[in-house]
Amino acid sequence: MQLPANWQLPEEIKRRFGQKGAGKQRAMLGQGHLLLVLHRVPQPGSRQRQGIFFWRQPQGTWKCSEGGDGLPRLQKHLQDYSKAEQRLSQDYSKAEGAEDFFEILETLTPLCRAAKNMLDTLQAARQAVADDRDLIDLRDWVEDIDRILDLLYTDVKNALEFDLAKRAEEQTRLSLESVRTAQRLNLLAAVFCR
Repeated sequence: MQLPANWQLPEEIKRRFGQKGAGKQRAMLGQGHLLLVLHRVPQPGSRQRQGIFFWRQPQGTWKCSEGGDGLPRLQKHLQDYSKAEQRLSQDYSKAEGAEDFFEILETLTPLCRAAKNMLDTLQAARQAVADDRDLIDLRDWVEDIDRILDLLYTDVKNALEFDLAKRAEEQTRLSLESVRTAQRLNLLAAVFCR
């Protein structure tokens, strides 16, 4: 993912990019220009992160690397994270066992990490451009997403651990029953073999 060629960003921002792509999520400020490098919602099973750029010009107008007005695109970006959280919450409410919980965690873990990094990015942007109320609202929104994802992660992890403990307990009970049964058979064999 490269910066759009027609974006007139200061060189101090452009120089911070390597040749491989967008890199990690971050906020960059230079000469009144703010560039947000964010990642799309991580896709299950993929380690690749797709970057998306949001540019706030000094006068406060936003642009998105995918075209269109940047602020609504940035809001839609956050909605995508909210929708992913809602899907996982629904999956959690339907989960019945360790396999279900584990599948949710596989999707949830990278999502939590991406949301946390996006929160750090928007907090840095909010500090860099302190008077932008849109940035305050966006940061607060991501903070809510991050908190909900963190709570969901804890709930799913606890449910998985409980399910595994319950299965281990059941396995122990069955093993003890097996031992008792074997002891009884041995006793009967000892009585009748005399």
